[in-house]
Amino acid sequence: MAFAVYTEGASNLPGRILKEYDIRVLPCSFCMDGEHRQYEGDIEAFDSHAYYDRLRAGAQMKTTLLNSHLFETTFRSVLEQGLDVVYVGMSSGISGTIQAARIAGEELMAQFPGRTVRVVDSLGAGFGTGLLAIRAARLRVEGKSATEAGEILDEEVMHTLQFFTVDDLNFLKRTGRVSGATAAIGTVLNIKPILWGDPTGHITALSKVRGRKKAIAALAEQYEKHLPQGEVELLAISHGDCPEDAQALADALTAIRKPKELIICPHEPFTGSHVGPGMLAVFFQGTHR
Repeated sequence: MAFAVYTEGASNLPGRILKEYDIRVLPCSFCMDGEHRQYEGDIEAFDSHAYYDRLRAGAQMKTTLLNSHLFETTFRSVLEQGLDVVYVGMSSGISGTIQAARIAGEELMAQFPGRTVRVVDSLGAGFGTGLLAIRAARLRVEGKSATEAGEILDEEVMHTLQFFTVDDLNFLKRTGRVSGATAAIGTVLNIKPILWGDPTGHITALSKVRGRKKAIAALAEQYEKHLPQGEVELLAISHGDCPEDAQALADALTAIRKPKELIICPHEPFTGSHVGPGMLAVFFQGTHR
């Protein structure tokens, strides 16, 4: 049975990928210095340089969760067309979006007997969600049902790996990830944390290094450590307006094992406000988290 694939703007997917795989996006809203904005989900159409420049200048950001009403109205229109829904959302460890989607899905399935709304908790963000949305679309092409696709995706969540570093610890301080003292000392000493999305979907620290070059090398080490047995199908790199560093990371990763497909693009604004300019991340399907 056919199904529609949905994700959110925070999945970091370029418009060409969304079009190629027919992935539908729920827009994300945020306020920058009190100005309401809506991000539609195409990172290639977003002025990321201007956005991160505003963050560098001290712009105040507030993000808004997707609510159950948005999910209900969006998914209802799909179910009325006789299609099922597979929704891949941001980690429940950092957002309440997944719970809102589940509430809407349960209510809709009660109203549309025989139809399926399958909600997949990516336990990730950015491409950590986006890679699974692409996988959902590929499973649809293979003829899987929404239920079958959801079961496969739930298993693959634990193999969808995401490692990243930040350039400015003060952005993590604002979200409570590090203390003010740690941010101040780390900034003076040029400390760069290596973080990841852990098995519970929370952001935790793996290690700390001194300097940007060592941070890039540490990300490459994690890639090599967690490589799958076979070929790397898709490797994604996102960055907080630091394309040169992203390319340096790509060079280091492809020297270890070249993927079939590589995507490099800016990091989306929704979670980008929490990690800040200079954030650098790698996402791929590898060993179990």
